[in-house]
Amino acid sequence: MPAHVHESDTTTDPLAHERAHLAASRAALRAMREDAQALNIRDVTANWVNAAVLQAQITDRIKSLADLAHTPLFFGRLDYLHVVGAEKAEGAEGEQFYIGRRHVHDADGDPMVIDWRAPVSQPFYRASRNDPLDVGQRRRFGYTGGELTAYEDEHLTDPAEAAQTSKLLQAEIERPRVGPMRDIVATIQPEQDEIVRSELGGSVCVQGGPGTGKTAVGLHRVAYLLYAHRDRLARTGTLVIGPNRSFLHYIEQVLPALGELEVKQATVDDLVTANVEVRGTDEARAAVVKGDARMAEVLRRAIRSHVTPPTEPVMVVRGSRRWRVPAYEIEEMVDELLARDMRYGAAHEALPQRIAHAVLVRMEEAGEAPDDRVQNAVARTPAVKAAVKAAWPAVEPAKLVLRLLSDPEFLAAQADGLLTEDEQKTILWSKPARSVKSAKWSAADAVLIDEANDLVARTHSLGHVVIDEAQDLSPMQYRAVGRRCSTGSATVLGDLAQGTTPWSTQSWEQALHHLGKADAVVEELTAGFRVPREVIAYASRLLPVISPGLTAVESVRESPGSLSVRRTADAEALDAAVVAACEESLEQEGSTGLIAADARIPSLAAALTAAGHSYLSPGEETTAESRLTLVPASLAKGLEYDYVVLDEPAAVVDGEPDERTGLRRLYVALTRAVSGLIVVHAAPLPDQLTA
Repeated sequence: MPAHVHESDTTTDPLAHERAHLAASRAALRAMREDAQALNIRDVTANWVNAAVLQAQITDRIKSLADLAHTPLFFGRLDYLHVVGAEKAEGAEGEQFYIGRRHVHDADGDPMVIDWRAPVSQPFYRASRNDPLDVGQRRRFGYTGGELTAYEDEHLTDPAEAAQTSKLLQAEIERPRVGPMRDIVATIQPEQDEIVRSELGGSVCVQGGPGTGKTAVGLHRVAYLLYAHRDRLARTGTLVIGPNRSFLHYIEQVLPALGELEVKQATVDDLVTANVEVRGTDEARAAVVKGDARMAEVLRRAIRSHVTPPTEPVMVVRGSRRWRVPAYEIEEMVDELLARDMRYGAAHEALPQRIAHAVLVRMEEAGEAPDDRVQNAVARTPAVKAAVKAAWPAVEPAKLVLRLLSDPEFLAAQADGLLTEDEQKTILWSKPARSVKSAKWSAADAVLIDEANDLVARTHSLGHVVIDEAQDLSPMQYRAVGRRCSTGSATVLGDLAQGTTPWSTQSWEQALHHLGKADAVVEELTAGFRVPREVIAYASRLLPVISPGLTAVESVRESPGSLSVRRTADAEALDAAVVAACEESLEQEGSTGLIAADARIPSLAAALTAAGHSYLSPGEETTAESRLTLVPASLAKGLEYDYVVLDEPAAVVDGEPDERTGLRRLYVALTRAVSGLIVVHAAPLPDQLTA
């Protein structure tokens, strides 16, 4: 009987039965991989191009069928009361499905493991006692390494069985974190699953506090969309945008573990610096103005300022005939192109064709019969080219931005009524660069150039884009991302309370407007699964100041003793106390992150080295041998460690330009721990933490 058909266990050892199914499933997966490796495409392709494409697809297929020894092939089982899709008649025989990261079938094509994204798998995440979704029993499996060691059953239709928190689910959430971020496919919660499986056509914004799983939800949503809309997204592409390279390195293994190998990852800076090298930095005030949405209109005006009403007619010579297009008629063409608000570059290409068409009309009126080739030839004549150059000249975006930031009069003309004189002075370069190449462009300048590029020529749009830590983007950065999904959809992930840039988002409504996705649905995750209740409650004391009105995270995990706050006698004893706290944490299983204000990193690095402790930097992969990471507070966002030692909270706050930003940075640092947090300080703690 096929493995998916429900039947009572005949063995006296259910665990042995499940282990046997795991072994058989792994053997079936190996057979699927061997079949893919054995494919011979020499006689089935028309040419070498088709052969190369097909071979690349086969190679990807082989990679996706890899059996990762320490990754469970399946993590759950559903025992349906009735045959799925059939009439739920009395006594109908139910079915049994094993739920895993990828589909596995036997030699006859019968499923041995069902992909977690398949519709039949959905009740594993959504079924409850109130709504069992025709599931009689849900079984979860526990693993040690790759070995199946335990199982746990929920009888969803048995009124005599009391609802309990799954110990295996809790253990999976609390499993020590060594190495990069892992998937949460075995622990997705109902409210998370609703977001993961939301439709491709709509954009979603997820407001989630620390430990609510918003990053994992976004990545699993990508995996689900690729499963449900693979052909469409294969054509249009998907992209995951993160705040920095360390973060992207941390999450880069999640999608491959789910069988998705083709999703690209980038930072916003990666997107906008393709044509310009960033070598400079801005003061905070200048960066805020450059990132303001008003700069989009300044750039639009600057682009259009190059358009000049024609004053001379165009005289085109064809053979012995001369054809005249008066200046007022060309001006009407220019006005019509301006009114259409089309891309500047497209209009630059359209104008010579409009002028040439006017010439052709005159030719036809004179009895000639010109065709499209004649129109194209007229459009290329020196007279028409000269007229277009005078009325609608080509614009180089980088040169345009260079002029804006270097020429006070030009900036004043374009920013009139938009930027104050003080704001204009703030963004003007004190020493104008001589050329685009010699300019010390900042990251904010690169975004302006990207905006100007789009005003000249439309930016290519992808099918779906995920933006994580989105609360830190400026309005102009949102516009840059929005251009990359203008015809697609987006998943926006963030936490307003963790905004630590001077231009951070104040509301998701504003952010989604700048992104071009004002109709996106905003979902809020408030149940915390990573940070212990004692720790998140301590950090949440900051919320009334850093983000008034935001709902605090309610952790589902009680972990008594997970928080320890220690004060040293004086500043001189601080480094030694921090090292001692790290040593204490390293006695436990799992990773330890030492988080400190950026200015404190050199001192702590020296103290760790003097004590004989090696350490990693953010982005470097933790291993069983190297479990301590020294983390500047500015890079802590999005990372997580089993144990965190936080050095001198007051220094973290003081390291930012204002108190609110400093307290937000502290909030991030306080919420990176999974099992335990030790706060070590010599200076007084911020008042909010002692209230």
